[in-house]
Amino acid sequence: MGSRKHISAEKRKEERKSLYVARLRNVPTSPRKMRIVADLVRGMNVESAMSVLEHSPKEASGRLYKLLRSAIANWEVKNEGERVEDNQLFIKEISVDSARMLKRIQPAPQGRAHRIRKRSNHVTLILGNRVQKVEEVEEVITENTDK
Repeated sequence: MGSRKHISAEKRKEERKSLYVARLRNVPTSPRKMRIVADLVRGMNVESAMSVLEHSPKEASGRLYKLLRSAIANWEVKNEGERVEDNQLFIKEISVDSARMLKRIQPAPQGRAHRIRKRSNHVTLILGNRVQKVEEVEEVITENTDK
C-alpha cells in the first residue's frame, strides 16, 4: 500500500474511533412503519429518546429502544470510566433502509392471484456527543489564532 493510501486509511480509522454505531438488520417490519418511529427520536438526547421509545405504543419502538441501548453500550466500551449523563449523547443520525422482501401469493377470485410483499428493513443508529473534549477545543482555538 502506498503512503497516500496508508495515511488516508489511518485517518479513516481515527474518525471511526469517535463514531458510536449500532445496526439492526432484517427487521420484519415495513420500512415505512419503522421510519415513523425513527423520525420521533432523530436528533434527541439519549435519555429523552429512551423515554419516548419506552412509552410509545408502536411495535417498532421496542426494537429501536433495544438498538439505542446497544449503541450506548458501544459508546461505553470505547469510553471506559465516563458517564453517559455527563457527555450529553444524542442521536446524531438514524436511517431506515429497505431490506429483503418476501414475496407470497394470495389466491384471488376467478383463478387470479395477488402478490403479497412482506417487507423488512435495516436500521443504522449513530450517536454523537454534544460536549467537546478540552483537547479538541484547544486545537480549534490554536487553529483560529494561527490564521
